[in-house]
Amino acid sequence: MKVALAQLNIVWENKQENKKQCSTLIEQAKKQYVDMILFPEMTLTGFSMNTEKLGEVIENSETIAFFKQKAQQYDITICFGMIIKNGEKSENHCMVINKKGELIADYTKIHPFSYGTESKFYSGGEHITYYTIDDITFSPLICYDLRFPEIFQVCSEKSYVITVIANWPTPRRCHWISLLKARAIENQCYILGINRCGSGDGLEYSGDSMIIDPYGKIVAMAKQSNQMLVVGDIDANIVTEYRKEFPLKQDRKSQLYSQMYQNKQ
Repeated sequence: MKVALAQLNIVWENKQENKKQCSTLIEQAKKQYVDMILFPEMTLTGFSMNTEKLGEVIENSETIAFFKQKAQQYDITICFGMIIKNGEKSENHCMVINKKGELIADYTKIHPFSYGTESKFYSGGEHITYYTIDDITFSPLICYDLRFPEIFQVCSEKSYVITVIANWPTPRRCHWISLLKARAIENQCYILGINRCGSGDGLEYSGDSMIIDPYGKIVAMAKQSNQMLVVGDIDANIVTEYRKEFPLKQDRKSQLYSQMYQNKQ
């Protein structure tokens, strides 16, 4: 499967301008015969706490309608992030639309970024999400989730590819790169890290979007910090073969780890 990571220079809180940029990148991806394109966290707004203005309701979401139309028009699967209103607080979601324009995955970020005040405006999710495209099972995660390896272990019980859409600032770029590689090695699966570039609300973003294989090797990576597509192939057979060759998971002791947490040993 050929995938494209859309390293987007998100225009701060401007959905219309970002729709134009997304349309251009989707068209470029289709010209490269890409099967799936993935956009950064909060694709059309940037990492905003302005939830009252920018949040949407799933049932009549303009963002979902926009990406559904593009998925059908270009016969391409699209992964994107958005703000969903849900009660007193909103939620940070990752959505996936298939080539038929159907919503096939909807993940709520489990770990709102308290250091950046996200937890004041957003509620965390409580469930892992799985979806399958061309017989390859994926799990979507979002940005700060990357720092919590436990949920990756849950994802990789079923998934061969874990995607991390993000707005990860430049000062912590070394963490971004190191953690993405570590998660691929620990879980023996592909990790797709999709980060924004440019600036927004006073923060700079370096991009560093990349595809990492189950061995921890970077298959493709953005060489520049500007807007671009990172295109590469993923092969489920590589995951299967490596897990058979080096059966790491059989030595995990999940029940013991759970007991240790509960007993605080």
